[in-house]
Amino acid sequence: MPALPASDETTAASLAQAFQNCFGTAPQIFRAPGRVNLIGEHTDYNDGFVMPAAIGFYTWVAVSQRAGRTLRVRSEQFNETLELSLAALAGPPRKHWSDFIRGVAAVLQTSGHTLSGANLIVDGQVPMGAGLSSSASLEVATAMALLSVSHANVPPLELAKICQRAEHEYVGTRCGIMDQFIAVFGQSAHALVLDCRSLGYEAVPIPHDVRLVICNSMVKHQLAAGEYNRRRADCEAGVRILQKDMPNVRALRDVTLTDLEKHKSELPQLVYRRCRHVISENDRVLAAATALRTADLSRFGQLMNESHRSLRDDYEVSCRELDRLVEIASACDGVYGSRMTGGGFGGCTVTLVQSGAVDSVQSRIAESYKKETGITPDVYVCSATQGAEVWRQPGRE
Repeated sequence: MPALPASDETTAASLAQAFQNCFGTAPQIFRAPGRVNLIGEHTDYNDGFVMPAAIGFYTWVAVSQRAGRTLRVRSEQFNETLELSLAALAGPPRKHWSDFIRGVAAVLQTSGHTLSGANLIVDGQVPMGAGLSSSASLEVATAMALLSVSHANVPPLELAKICQRAEHEYVGTRCGIMDQFIAVFGQSAHALVLDCRSLGYEAVPIPHDVRLVICNSMVKHQLAAGEYNRRRADCEAGVRILQKDMPNVRALRDVTLTDLEKHKSELPQLVYRRCRHVISENDRVLAAATALRTADLSRFGQLMNESHRSLRDDYEVSCRELDRLVEIASACDGVYGSRMTGGGFGGCTVTLVQSGAVDSVQSRIAESYKKETGITPDVYVCSATQGAEVWRQPGRE
């Protein structure tokens, strides 16, 4: 099993001491969480609905102001220190962890915020490459730190958009806004239902007696990038065809399953199935929100299972390893539902589990998956947590 992160106080104290040793002063400390998407996959770029939750793995950033126009940044994960001039941040992605820092600083400045020089230490707990949004957590924590020492303020939604833009332009990843949004707006013991068109959201409660068990398949199939683009193109093709008779349709978000069935004969079979996934997945997100509001965990789990089948059969973005993780989890006592989460073709599953059954479910999944595949999965037990926040300021311990 992966090592659990140290306690929050231990992490903050260790980071403050490292900062004192490196820069000779006490820092402010900020943190932002990773996330898991409970349901609502491949709906974001169709103006649809998603249901992420912030999870208790964080990126921590310690910061103090420094003279001049330079950022001196140390990464504890990569054991590397570098300097970035605030006057020379432009340029394409460099495929280096500093792109995230550079991008956030650059977009803050081009958005009209004057930044001061700063010393920073970054310490990331969010597992990298697991689809748990380590990138957005780093961006949001960094932005908050830089704004604080520069005595600047940004509204929360603008902060999320700035971090998304930084990832687009300086990291080269054309992500949706869900990851940055949940890193900013996450709420303890709640998931968020996010409308990806309006960016309106609602917090829905996750009962205290369940846990989110996230299983990393430890595989990522190489065909993923090209297949994502094909899925998006299929959705756009479906919209163009449906618009001939439904001119008010802007995205699949505007189409019901009844509409889709009415026009089924006009759509290529493959495009029809892609559209059916997105439209039905939007319905599942809204139904899942109702289930959480009424603490109907059996219904919520059923919707998770239906989501996985749709992603596997209609959208075809699952893979053998993800399917086996879901099948193993679904056979365990105390499991309400399980599904792949993220883009697919590898990555993670998320499973909703009764608290008392977590240990047995965790062990069963790890043992069975390793026996069948030869791969030891990382299995994380999480609860929904708060979004980005200041953790410590000098003189306010």
